[in-house]
Amino acid sequence: MRPEVGCLPVTEQSGRCFGGGDLSVRQEARRAHSAHRMIRAHRHLCQLLTVWRRGPNTSLSIRTVSSASSAPDPLDIHKKKLFLWFSHLPKEEKQFGGSFRPETMHVDPLILERREEERSGLLNSPFQSSSPSSPPMTVEQLFHRTDAWTPDLGLNVLLYGAVGSGKDTVVRKLVLDWCCGTTLAQFKLLLPFSCKDLSQLSKAGSLREIVGRKYLHLRNHPLLSGNGDQAKEVLFLFNGMEKMHLDFQIGSTELCSDPGEALPAAGVVVNLLRKYLLPEASILVTTRLSALDRIPSKYVSRYAQICGFSDPDHQRAYFSSRLLQQTGTDASNREAEVLVEQLYLNIQKKGQLAAACFLPSYCWLTCATLHFLRFTSAQAPVCTLTGIYTSFLRLNFGGEVLDSKTGKSVPSQEQHISLMLYVVRTLGKLAFDGVTHKRRTFSERELEQWIGGKTKTDEELRLLAIFQTDVLNFFLEPCVEHDKHSSELGEDGERWYVFAVPAMQEYLAALYVVLGENKSALELLSKEFSAAIGQASEDVNALFNILSKFIPLRIFAVFNLLKLFPKFFEKISRHNKGKIAWTMTAAMFRVEDSNNDDVLEQVEQSLLGSHGPAPQKYSKGRPFELYPIFMGGLLNYGNRVVLQQLGCNIQSSTVAQITRTLRKYLVKELSKPLPPDEQMDLLVLLYEIQNPRLTAEVLSSVRRICLAGVCMTSLKCFILSSVLSCTNTSYCLDELDLSSCLLNHGLLQMLWPALKRVRQLNLQFNSLGPDSCILLRDLLVEPKASVTSLQLCGNPLQDSGCSSLLELLSDNQTLQHLSLVHTSLGDHGAQLLATRLQQLSGLQELNVAYNNIRDEAAATLVEACRDHLSIHTVHLYLNPLSDVGKKSLYVRGENKKKGQRVRVLASVTEGSNISEEWHPILSVIRENTSTWDSKHVKDQLEVFLRDLEWGRQQQPSFWKRLHFRKVERGVREIMKMVEEDTASKGYTK
Repeated sequence: MRPEVGCLPVTEQSGRCFGGGDLSVRQEARRAHSAHRMIRAHRHLCQLLTVWRRGPNTSLSIRTVSSASSAPDPLDIHKKKLFLWFSHLPKEEKQFGGSFRPETMHVDPLILERREEERSGLLNSPFQSSSPSSPPMTVEQLFHRTDAWTPDLGLNVLLYGAVGSGKDTVVRKLVLDWCCGTTLAQFKLLLPFSCKDLSQLSKAGSLREIVGRKYLHLRNHPLLSGNGDQAKEVLFLFNGMEKMHLDFQIGSTELCSDPGEALPAAGVVVNLLRKYLLPEASILVTTRLSALDRIPSKYVSRYAQICGFSDPDHQRAYFSSRLLQQTGTDASNREAEVLVEQLYLNIQKKGQLAAACFLPSYCWLTCATLHFLRFTSAQAPVCTLTGIYTSFLRLNFGGEVLDSKTGKSVPSQEQHISLMLYVVRTLGKLAFDGVTHKRRTFSERELEQWIGGKTKTDEELRLLAIFQTDVLNFFLEPCVEHDKHSSELGEDGERWYVFAVPAMQEYLAALYVVLGENKSALELLSKEFSAAIGQASEDVNALFNILSKFIPLRIFAVFNLLKLFPKFFEKISRHNKGKIAWTMTAAMFRVEDSNNDDVLEQVEQSLLGSHGPAPQKYSKGRPFELYPIFMGGLLNYGNRVVLQQLGCNIQSSTVAQITRTLRKYLVKELSKPLPPDEQMDLLVLLYEIQNPRLTAEVLSSVRRICLAGVCMTSLKCFILSSVLSCTNTSYCLDELDLSSCLLNHGLLQMLWPALKRVRQLNLQFNSLGPDSCILLRDLLVEPKASVTSLQLCGNPLQDSGCSSLLELLSDNQTLQHLSLVHTSLGDHGAQLLATRLQQLSGLQELNVAYNNIRDEAAATLVEACRDHLSIHTVHLYLNPLSDVGKKSLYVRGENKKKGQRVRVLASVTEGSNISEEWHPILSVIRENTSTWDSKHVKDQLEVFLRDLEWGRQQQPSFWKRLHFRKVERGVREIMKMVEEDTASKGYTK
């Protein structure tokens, strides 16, 4: 019977019954078409259900196949979602700029197959290990079968490695490549699971339920049904197996072969590895060294160890993949290439850095630090050195706990010990002792004493064993320099260790102090006693009301003393916080460290090596100047949040107490004159703290910042601008000295916020060209700027730069002193300067010495200065002026109509008399002999000597002739300095 025919009378009857009359022809047709369409859809659905029950091989009609093909394939959905999930990386990975893609930054670490007897071998340094016993393997080769394996069973591959060897990175790259179809194509389905997530499942569930809970689109997928051998195309990936408590005893974990049977998550994993559940499926398990024995060897088809980067070429490829991601100018790309080359050359020396970069995690830390040091930009998010090290620890130890339980029962979270806190209490204590006594090397006996010397219970010993196996080698490694300097490091035959990266020792020592772990015996006792007294205080208050009626007041006063104990111990605690601030300040301003480079320069040298002759003697007393910097950075709120995730909690009240005391000590220290490098370190400390209020209060007492000779980079310029921007809008520096700082136009742009807060700006001996003059002109016309003195000596400004600098300066009323010494002005620049001087109505002194200005241009410039309203001095020495020209300048400098005279400093003599400014002239020359052209300076000094000899002969006074002799001796001393400097330069070449 045809259903569509049988329904028509019912529809008609219904229409007549409810409509109250006959329906029109159009309504009849519409209802018949609707009923016909519903019946066709119902029949199509019944056919699809029948096909699904029969299996995927059942054939359909042409119309059914075309309808089914429009439905998305669950495997395609799975690949797309996996690719999106595993392409998402932590924000720390996105700081390297460029077109960021995970595949562009991946370098395969060395993977070696291990025999069963070799599996427990620790990760060795590439400089201490012999050639591998087996050839390197790829992840895809791990699943190549051999004749010894059962063909009907899937493979169980156990991939293990130390902390930081690259397990998570290999897993991420494996999943992404499988999604793209470039690897492990024999598996139609890849199911990655985090063992940490599985261990936190409280509800038992079947395999299909566990898969469906995480991958909803794979719920009830036929590949997981257990029918036939379909599971041979499935690969399970369990990452971080050490976080699960697997028990292979049948009495603890029952056997199960049904994918639909509910079990604890650990039981499902155990039965998969036993090959009771989906025996045809293959499994890849990653774990640490300490958890290798949790899976019996009979359930493991192949052991493979990730051995990091075994040779410098692997490390260079890693550095290139991250540091060459710049998308800026060609200059930044060239700088990145030079940086990679310097890093590679330092690695090839097989020093301590090369041993540390054996682990990919330390390669990441090296790249992140260099990127921070060299490629900081004002547009990038704020990043600090302390933040990099804190993020580095979070990437490697985030959420990690020490737990020695291996049975079925999982202890509560309160019984777990934070791994990072355990590191601080052991290695942090060792690092603090090394910083206190200025030591970087530690013997095996010292390690045993500091790390495991006080363990008592079996539980503590088990935790210590896990820590030593998994974590200790991550932070400490054998000292590479021991063989070269064994006589200075200790007795022969004794093994010595150092922190993998020197800065890590200072970071852990700082964390140990800020967390308050270095407590005295009184402080430890007071904490326990205060808690006990606090508990008893309620009982004391209860007894007070009862006994006060019967006990005399003098006896009752004893009970009041008990109430004072908590406050007394709180005072001890506050004193401890103040002690931390004092320690930070004392370590910051050590007298013996005042001659060292600034901390950022030291960090860069530790990574790139020292450029120049190597020190002849190995020094154990290298400075620990990063230690106070890290202590300040740990007070930053962002770092404290990350540390709290690691189980290291720094209370806000503790930070407030340390900050108050630190401000007092810093203000006190800043009352003393500090060397330039020390001042740079202070700015770095304030930047690392990221506390604008503290920064403003500290800088309120600072009126002069001298960074002369400091190698300014983009980071240092950004730090200077950031720190000064924290002050009030009315704050202004009296002087900012940035002479000989290797500044260029790009760095000057980064300094723009700082330059607007300066009165006397010294930019001598940098690399500022004509383009920088436009920026300086904008600074001079900036309404909020108040520059009164601008020194540009030794910069190649040229006449075009001078023109740009003096353009549109009619509104400037603040500039009083302008120094353009040795800026390549020439005659054209001097004449151009003469035409623009009237715009600078407030200018009082002009210095254009050593600019190759001749007689005519000098005369024009002097006349312009003479007619100026406020200029009183013009410097023209070290220019090729004739004797007649000099005498003419002295005459032209006098304006008889206005009765005023501009002082012209063209030589140490003025005719037959000594110039009043002879001493400033010689002082300027003496300060710059090492940077100016030696031949030109020597020629000009010889001219001075001829002028002095002629003037002395013209003087009849004996005392004046003695004065000429005194000035002549000063000129000859400078000439001797020039000759010695020339000889030393020639020797160096």
